Amino acid sequence: MNIGEAAKLSGLSAKMIRHYEQIKLLKPAERSAAGYRQYNAQNIEVLQFIRQARVLGFSMAQIDALLSLWQDPQRPSRAVKEVAQLHLQEVEHKMRELAAMQTTLQQMINACPGDENSNCAILEQLSSSKKA
Repeated sequence: MNIGEAAKLSGLSAKMIRHYEQIKLLKPAERSAAGYRQYNAQNIEVLQFIRQARVLGFSMAQIDALLSLWQDPQRPSRAVKEVAQLHLQEVEHKMRELAAMQTTLQQMINACPGDENSNCAILEQLSSSKKA
């Protein structure tokens, strides 16, 4: 199948498929006599794997590691779990950072009268040299 069909089946754009080939997450596709990329069911499976891993926020390096583990029938599940646990720790850290941002933003918004007056606690806090 061509790249357009592969894109449709995998849920990715043709541009992303070419990118994944370029960064070697996906083995280069076979080429037709005319030079067009040709994909098979195994390629689609890998692309769907990559797409699902991206939906879950795994980094390219983590996806590369997970792909290697997925394609290794001798893999220890411990190795897969370690990649996922590390990613979960990163997600939890980001969530704490986002919660702190949310709290700070809400406090700034609450402190701003939002009227015709030019005084605004949001701008004052943003221009302040002290930490939010």
